[in-house]
Amino acid sequence: MPKDFQVPSFYRSSTIGALKRYRSTKDPKRRDLSPSVLACGELRFQIARHFGFCYGVENAIDIAYRAVEENPGRRIFLLSEMIHNPQVNADLLSRGVSFLMTTSGERLVDLQTLTPDDIVIVPAFGTTLELHKELAAQGVNPSQYDATCPFVEKVWRRASELGDRGYSVVIHGKRAHEETRATFSHSKEGAPTVVVRDMADTDALCSYIQGKLSLRDFWVRFTGATSKDFDPEQHLARVGVVNQTTMLATETLAIAERIKNAMLSRYGAAALSEHFADTRDTLCYATNENQSATRALMESGSDFAIVVGGYKSSNTSHLVELLETVMPTYYIETADEILSAESIRHFSLHDNGVVTSSNWLPQKRPLNVAITSGASCPDKSVDLVLERLVELTGQSISPSEALAKFEQ
Repeated sequence: MPKDFQVPSFYRSSTIGALKRYRSTKDPKRRDLSPSVLACGELRFQIARHFGFCYGVENAIDIAYRAVEENPGRRIFLLSEMIHNPQVNADLLSRGVSFLMTTSGERLVDLQTLTPDDIVIVPAFGTTLELHKELAAQGVNPSQYDATCPFVEKVWRRASELGDRGYSVVIHGKRAHEETRATFSHSKEGAPTVVVRDMADTDALCSYIQGKLSLRDFWVRFTGATSKDFDPEQHLARVGVVNQTTMLATETLAIAERIKNAMLSRYGAAALSEHFADTRDTLCYATNENQSATRALMESGSDFAIVVGGYKSSNTSHLVELLETVMPTYYIETADEILSAESIRHFSLHDNGVVTSSNWLPQKRPLNVAITSGASCPDKSVDLVLERLVELTGQSISPSEALAKFEQ
């Protein structure tokens, strides 16, 4: 797979890009998870070791912009958002690209109006087999510009392998998310499949496996979350776990361990491998790295955290979940959300919407700020956040000047 992706220069950054290159040179095996510290006078940024565009996102952006460049004059469509970043999607729309549907699957364009001359770009999340066939029936080649993340495709292959070996598939994911819908579509072709959202769902699943939950109560919880003709008594006797790649890696591992223990309790250690398949290799490296770096950031002793990323981004929301357990955390899409030293607009996971907070910026000095971003957030967006905070706190040392001192 190519690694030198052509990402537009306006997504790149001067400060953050240089910082990442410096850390990569000093730590090529990526083992040092300690945050980078940029001292802008009395404002100290604790910047996560790993964050921002991952392999799959850069691959998707490369494919999308290449599709635009190679097809002047033709109609170009995205199935839905290329990635969960509003700036990237807005720029593609400004170049004449249109969405075929919303992220929830609502059709914006009648697919019957498509022609073989139209270009359709499959986003990083992938798509369902059903939609793939529907596009192909219109003469559209959805494989021509398929930006599905290679690590999502790895999950699909693993689910298929589980089915070939006679296991059912448990997907840890959000049922309505594009990636989980796509993974479910691929998985159910070869294996009975059920989706669990969290540990509460998993506990219910395990209670059924252990004979502690009735069939009626199972269906109360899992109606709409299983493949057709799913038979819990038969299909929960042999299972393996895969995940939506942007979920909390530790949660996926905990879910797999919980199911493993349920199988152990019911069938015994000697028969465990016949009933539970170890599938931890489906965890996305970038998700795992970003979350591990965020845990290191949690120990930085910062006064508050800012997480930059699209509000629909699953992987970004999980970084927020981690950080807000130890410090005030503000989830913003861009530096424009930082309205003033007195007011900030941000997304609240608890309210499931955008809120405005007052008196958010501490007056104490020195001030330590933890910074990270989601896998679909351009580094340039983080640069602008650093610059905005330096401006609001009246520091005379810019982030680029602080970087020069850091590299010394």
